[in-house]
Amino acid sequence: MKREGDRDVWYVRATTDRLAAGRRKLRDALAEIVRKAVENGWVNKETTNRWLDKLRSGLTLREGWPKYEVGLVKGALAVRYTSISIKGIEREARRLRDMGLVEGRHFAVKMPEGGRNGYVSILREGLAYAARLSIHGSGDRQRLAAEFVEYMLERAGEEGKEVYEKAEEIVKRGREVGSLRLTDVRGAEVEVRGKRHVVGVLGGGAQPEKSWSGKILLRIKITAKG
Repeated sequence: MKREGDRDVWYVRATTDRLAAGRRKLRDALAEIVRKAVENGWVNKETTNRWLDKLRSGLTLREGWPKYEVGLVKGALAVRYTSISIKGIEREARRLRDMGLVEGRHFAVKMPEGGRNGYVSILREGLAYAARLSIHGSGDRQRLAAEFVEYMLERAGEEGKEVYEKAEEIVKRGREVGSLRLTDVRGAEVEVRGKRHVVGVLGGGAQPEKSWSGKILLRIKITAKG
């Protein structure tokens, strides 16, 4: 909402995405206004067709979350938030870090420059890891991750069956990671000195150690009984 100059006139500006997230009665009323505008030749028909599609189908915008674009690019899932606002980009990047995601591994950030949009792009590994945290995380991280994953699935569903199935596949795999404990493993086959043995896992652990070259390695130790 903004005042127009020094006049006692105010106006409200709302994006089609925000309006499409409104109640059905509001969307229907706006769609009728758009159709009348087309009939009178006030607006471009191609542009208004996109508006009408959004108003008819609706759009999920969760409270406290901005619009994330979810779609397929060459068969791969693409999840991205774009904005010309530096604060908006920084806010979403911070939210993902608070969730437990790591920049460069789980998401990529480009800040707005020269009047052009910046973006926060969620990598496939990022959505899978968020799905894992939504089940196996704790506290605020788990809550944020659960909200994020549910929102992404809703947005994917609005973009069509193929998009939803791809998002659901990634989320399902992410949730499955870490769901199996070592002690749940039975009948595993291992090879010791050229002979194969069937064992049951009793437990195990992992700890970091430095290699001769200075790199940090993860040593995993598993205890099993034949």
